[in-house]
Amino acid sequence: MASIVNLSVRAERDLVLLFDAINADCSDAALNWYRGLREAILSLEEQPNRCPATPENPKLRHLLYGNKPHVYRVIIRVSEKAARVDVLHIRHGARRRLTRSAPKVHGAA
Repeated sequence: MASIVNLSVRAERDLVLLFDAINADCSDAALNWYRGLREAILSLEEQPNRCPATPENPKLRHLLYGNKPHVYRVIIRVSEKAARVDVLHIRHGARRRLTRSAPKVHGAA
């Protein structure tokens, strides 16, 4: 069964900042990479549990996208009962692990 992919405000902001950081509006290669990332995120509607649990929190999962050293982590929460995938945060894979306080989605069950 297909799930609904819901991007949090933070994840939307992460995508905008990433688009600007890689100059996707000026480079065809960067734009293609960015589009691939968006497609990978949208592909979570099918089999979101294919993504492994995050080391920070076993209730969260992460999709890895890109090739070293440009790997990004898409942090997600899968709600099978609601058939929903919440995309919580998108971050570079080399960054430190998340803290307990991040990320949060308000109003999500």
